[in-house]
Amino acid sequence: MAPKQRVYQVWKGSNKFICGGRLIFGPDARSLLVTLLLILVPVIIFCVFVARHLRHQFSSYDSGYAILVVAILFTFLVLMLLFLTSSRDPGIIPRNSHPPEEEFRYESVDGGGGRQTPSLQFPRTKDVVVNGHTIRVKYCETCMLYRPPRCSHCSICNNCVERFDHHCPWVGQCIGLRNYRFFFLFVSSATLLCIYVFSISAYYIKVRVDNYDGTVWKAMKESPASVILMAYCFISLWFVGGLTGFHLYLIGTNQTTYENFRYRADSRNNVFNRGCLGNFLEVFCTKVKPSRNNFRAFVQEEVRRPPVPVIPRERELDDLGGDRRPKVEDDLDIGEDLLKISQRRNIEELDEDIRSRGSNGPPHNTSEPDSILSLDHRAPTIPSDARHSSWEKNESLEIAHQVLADSNVTESRSYLTTSGNVPTKAGRSL
Repeated sequence: MAPKQRVYQVWKGSNKFICGGRLIFGPDARSLLVTLLLILVPVIIFCVFVARHLRHQFSSYDSGYAILVVAILFTFLVLMLLFLTSSRDPGIIPRNSHPPEEEFRYESVDGGGGRQTPSLQFPRTKDVVVNGHTIRVKYCETCMLYRPPRCSHCSICNNCVERFDHHCPWVGQCIGLRNYRFFFLFVSSATLLCIYVFSISAYYIKVRVDNYDGTVWKAMKESPASVILMAYCFISLWFVGGLTGFHLYLIGTNQTTYENFRYRADSRNNVFNRGCLGNFLEVFCTKVKPSRNNFRAFVQEEVRRPPVPVIPRERELDDLGGDRRPKVEDDLDIGEDLLKISQRRNIEELDEDIRSRGSNGPPHNTSEPDSILSLDHRAPTIPSDARHSSWEKNESLEIAHQVLADSNVTESRSYLTTSGNVPTKAGRSL
């Protein structure tokens, strides 16, 4: 017996699983390596070339260690939020194995020639009521379900995600209902980390100017790592800082990135808006819903649906008034027709031979053809030597008998009897 498979092993989406299905990532999870490098490399440079030199620069001799500790803790927080964002179910809705049957309906369509043909119809949209407003939801062909409000199908992960915001390549995961909070905290904490590194690097340059009575340019030449970190953090702030501000606006208005870009031109009323405070409370103070999927569960065999009733072939033939003869009888009829043709041909040859002998040759025995024609019963298993001795000139008859022999059916026929010189068909029995 084959071992049972778990859900994550037969998952139809494009996700990648590790730790036996405990962690789920998007198909572009390798981009996480780039994100990790973009975070860790600047922090390591900062700790080695900047924070290390500031350990004893304050009135309290060891208070400078706080700069190093804060940088490490901040980095750990950012990495933890990145992990929570990218390794958890974003709110995937399990797909169905077949379309919802309650939505099927049968309608008659014109089949041509004035005939009405019943056709199975399936609505592609459905109206639902949210906060007293009617909105239209669409049917997903891939997941075979009606998407709940604010749900969308991610073409990268190949899943329908609840409260879909966007697919972020930097975290290698969809951003949805269950990980949006962690995504925003990750982006905002990364923004604060950039500000922190930028500020301390600038402070270190000021310390070098004050201690060595030099110029800013000379201090920058003596500490190129500080200059590189300031430039890197300044550029990064345009991305993570701008992203943080944009999502603050989305949270305050209770929108998703997908809704903002898709319905920006529409002046539709946002039925999900609870006010600025209520929207922030909804994102940060509500309990995260449990996942709809148990990826480590064993796959349950689907109960087979009853098959579509099919009219048996015999009933179809009865309804159409057709013949239900087995195929072997049809083959026997073919052999019979071949036998008739060969007998008719041999009778004609015998008649011609009798006439030619009566006119040109000596008298002949007319009982010979009669004896030949009086062979009433023949079986298909007659040896070939006997058949050749009786019908030397008839090769077609041998083919007919061989067909009957191959059908493994013993058959007795009374084909020809003679009354005088006139052959007549007597009959056959099976």
